[in-house]
Amino acid sequence: MQESRPPLGAGVSFKPDHYEDLSSGQVELSFIEVHAENYMGSGGRPIAMLDRLRQHYSLSLHGVGLSIGGEAPPDPQHLQRVKAICERFQPCSFSEHLAWSTHEGAYLNDLLPLPYTAQTLGRVCDHIDLIQTTLKREILLENPATYITFSESTWTEVDFIHQIAQRTGCGLLLDLNNVHVSAGNHSFLAQDYLVHFPLQKVREIHLAGHAIEQFEDEKLLIDTHDRTVSEEVWDLFETVIATVGPIATLIEWDQDIPQFSTLLADAQRANARLTHYAGTMVAP
Repeated sequence: MQESRPPLGAGVSFKPDHYEDLSSGQVELSFIEVHAENYMGSGGRPIAMLDRLRQHYSLSLHGVGLSIGGEAPPDPQHLQRVKAICERFQPCSFSEHLAWSTHEGAYLNDLLPLPYTAQTLGRVCDHIDLIQTTLKREILLENPATYITFSESTWTEVDFIHQIAQRTGCGLLLDLNNVHVSAGNHSFLAQDYLVHFPLQKVREIHLAGHAIEQFEDEKLLIDTHDRTVSEEVWDLFETVIATVGPIATLIEWDQDIPQFSTLLADAQRANARLTHYAGTMVAP
């Protein structure tokens, strides 16, 4: 099974708005990441742009449609399309979400939460086994940003993710903005979450921005990916890489796309911290 491991350093989520900035290959980035579902066509400008960019940068594919947490197995046709794009572009990694987004054949425009129960655990593991067998590669599973919890859950999220990684052999994608958002919404400490998270299985980190909505005395954190990374999330990033060393890190920005210089500034900040900790880690 092919390993999923982006090259060490900072990368950015690619948007067509930034093609001219990246097409020369002169920008110092370790990798770029795209949503796989945006590049499933047989040709056209999107494919041509990605073909050009992968001459200069390693490519990571990030899926949003396999509905790993759904009641039904991943749609066979969609899974074959994912396999085809992996075979065509030979990405350094493929990742998906611990969430569900389909029901009775309908695709829902969201990544929805699931209860952490033994039944759900078995179903998720079966779906990951199917995906990894079909793709013949390890996938990275991303922790969710959540806005509700389920009374029937019998596992903590961290323990649930740990069990999935142990049973399936998948790697993990640690989204630190999601950790911060969920911690704020459910009143737990993000640092405690990280203490118990299986960091040794993390192959990639995501950093992104979020919005805060105020409702009288309550506030809701929303994973919007539409602004620069918050200082609280940078602090979590520092905690992780100070503990386990540098990990490939992506800056996500999916809405209200800024000038490329703004996105690059966050990537350069991440890379500076990765470089610092690369120099301080002692070889075993």
